[in-house]
Amino acid sequence: MTDDPGAGARGPVSRRRALALGAGGAVLLAAGGAGLLPDVPDARTGAAGSEPGRTAGAARAAGPFEPARAAAVLARRAAAVRSGDRAAFLATVADAPAEFRAAEARRFDNLRRLPLGGWREELADPRPAADADADEVVVRVRTRYRFRGFDDGDAARVRHLAFAPRSGAWAVTGDGSGHGFFDDGAIWDAGPLTAVRGRACLVVGDTTGLDDLASLLDAAVPAVTAVVGTGWARRAVLLAPADPGLAGDLADSRTDVASFAALAAVTPGPGEGPGRDRVVVSPATFGRLNDLGRRVVLTHELTHVATGGARDGTTPLWLIEGFADYVGYRGTGVDVRAAAAELRREVAAGRPPARLPAADAFAGGARRLSQAYQEAWLACRMIAERYGEATLVRFYRAAGRTPLTTALRDALGLTPARFTALWRDHLEKELT
Repeated sequence: MTDDPGAGARGPVSRRRALALGAGGAVLLAAGGAGLLPDVPDARTGAAGSEPGRTAGAARAAGPFEPARAAAVLARRAAAVRSGDRAAFLATVADAPAEFRAAEARRFDNLRRLPLGGWREELADPRPAADADADEVVVRVRTRYRFRGFDDGDAARVRHLAFAPRSGAWAVTGDGSGHGFFDDGAIWDAGPLTAVRGRACLVVGDTTGLDDLASLLDAAVPAVTAVVGTGWARRAVLLAPADPGLAGDLADSRTDVASFAALAAVTPGPGEGPGRDRVVVSPATFGRLNDLGRRVVLTHELTHVATGGARDGTTPLWLIEGFADYVGYRGTGVDVRAAAAELRREVAAGRPPARLPAADAFAGGARRLSQAYQEAWLACRMIAERYGEATLVRFYRAAGRTPLTTALRDALGLTPARFTALWRDHLEKELT
């Protein structure tokens, strides 16, 4: 046992967030990237990429597959998206099965509904994923895009396209799913999209209530800025797919997607640089929150965006989540005992926590997940009440640059043991 408030193995930023504000919760998870994968044998034939009824001779008739051939097709597709030429875009998949053509038509229509400031598809690697004599080649494609007025750099998603010889050339004939390859989720894979632009936000989805989400997010931006200052973009992109599975894909969430209401995520960039921040909402779960819960959840997630919590690998997890809850609850007038009901029952029963929660206490399956969030929130609330909000912000920023012991000493003049003792006293005062 240790008195160190930052003790515990460093894990990912919290994957599930339960609120005592109505059903549901929120998740915070940094999205991951992707690289080039090799081809795998086709289960239909046992051969890499073979299509029944076709032979390697057809590939030779079209000439050996070369990356430049695929790149030229991808360039035509990107130009068609940018110009709005639906016929030209669909011409690139004219030799694909009807189901794939229909899916590509839906994607094109959705892309044209978005405020794209850039769009292109490029080979993620110049090498084909199959032998040059194979009839079908699966290549990995990196889609680069940005939302005009919101992204200051490209975001990237990865998908797989199958190319096969048709009429003396190589044409797109499908995706890579038949070969064991699966794509990153993208909002344009949803149903018919609507894009709502608020004063400081862009909300994109295929569900109802997008105007309300934009209003909530517009209100959250100044609420967050009032605490953290103006040193962030002060704008946000929110994605609201009706399908909870797609919501999980957009967040790269590996937990039960039906359990989260909203989350902050980072869509990877095209290289080693920073990705683009997003807030992802799972509408079915978010819809079960009451009005206060919706406000707190979106303000909480936007705090992660504003402070880099979706990217942070240094600040203790209890401080990341407790600070976001402090901002989320600030000004709501919420009753502390009601909002921390689970922790209050433990304290009233004579079982107060001995130390601040470690990183694994915020894991999706953690037994005391609600209590971990409540403990973290009340720790930050105690700092603000005892030392002032500006000191809380200063402490939060210091903890991202220096060891926690140093941050406690420099910002609060406390040792870890003394901080823990003050926090435990605060719990007793607030919850009994």
